[in-house]
Amino acid sequence: MAEKVGFVTQGDAKATGDIPEVGIGMLGYAFMGKAHSHALKTIPHIYWPPPAIPKLVRIAGRSEEKVAQAARRYGYESYSTDWHDLIDDPRVQIFDNGGPNDQHAEPCIAAAQAGKHIICEKPLGRTAEEAKRMLDAVEKAGVKHATAFNYRFVPAIKLAYDLIQEGRLGRIYHFRARYLQEWIMDPNFPMVWRLDAATAGSGALGDLGSHIIDLGRFLIGEPVSVSALMKTFIPERKTEDGRIAHVAVDDAFEAIVEYANGAVGTLEASRFALGRKNSNRFEINGEKGSIAFDMERLNELQVYLPEEGKPDTAGFRDVLVTEASHPYVGVWWPQGHIIGWEHTFVHELHHFVSAVVNDTPVGPECGTFVDGYRNAVICDAIAEAARTGQRVNIAY
Repeated sequence: MAEKVGFVTQGDAKATGDIPEVGIGMLGYAFMGKAHSHALKTIPHIYWPPPAIPKLVRIAGRSEEKVAQAARRYGYESYSTDWHDLIDDPRVQIFDNGGPNDQHAEPCIAAAQAGKHIICEKPLGRTAEEAKRMLDAVEKAGVKHATAFNYRFVPAIKLAYDLIQEGRLGRIYHFRARYLQEWIMDPNFPMVWRLDAATAGSGALGDLGSHIIDLGRFLIGEPVSVSALMKTFIPERKTEDGRIAHVAVDDAFEAIVEYANGAVGTLEASRFALGRKNSNRFEINGEKGSIAFDMERLNELQVYLPEEGKPDTAGFRDVLVTEASHPYVGVWWPQGHIIGWEHTFVHELHHFVSAVVNDTPVGPECGTFVDGYRNAVICDAIAEAARTGQRVNIAY
């Protein structure tokens, strides 16, 4: 087992008391690097006293010009074009991997062997085999680990989880989820890494589908079998230098899922849904009630819990999830003041930092590498079902 990295104490004891610092090494400076860096800097602004004050030690990325700009912009002390520098830096206790999918496995495995605690963006691995190697590495090292399924930390989704755990919906019959975007519909949109199978592993399935697959597992339970269809609508794209490249990832998928508790479900994801910018929706139907959520109305949860004996007088009601008693909301603003998508990362990274500092469990509230691995198994099963036209059983 690798020796775990300890914490350094804040230099200004008068200002922070005995609150420790925790050193952060960030891989990736673009979309997720920005989201995670913002969240880490926000933790002590919102959660006071925090479990630790994140110290942005070093950020790494492939373009020296861009990573240098990111270091200055986000407030990292140093930068590098080699991710190994993050692993070798003794000031780094938490390795935060927001790089492209093909940069998840090797850096995370190396970080685990160096005793770093790790949070990695989804999908954890491009395949289940790759994700399993990552899981084996963190379990062998004994470090804390998280797969960044940030939608678990939407207050309305956590409220839905709590209602289900309390038995308020009774036996669950249906889980329907769809995640729709439109950003690659233009045939002239260039070839980017998310459309490259070697880099991304899959298309809409791993990019969007992994989120709703995780929400199904988080809210409903384990799936046992799937059947599926996948489609690539534009099979060729131009690269930046004008060459024609083959698109080997899916633009959309549809899946029918059976869950271990007897519930049935449908999963749909597409990057060809005109007019949908980031539409993540689900509905859950149970014997005692139903709940529905729409990411474009992030602060609301639709709830149908009819009064016993009076089903005809009930209807879906919109619950504004902004009360101090609701999940995560009490640290923010007075009641009725909504929060945004970026705040899910604040909740998630606060939870992970707290688990690292206080040696508390990361799951089930936060996704772990176990969840990332199982998610990859399900993604692989959906791809196999689509390829073969056969129903595929899920086995971990």
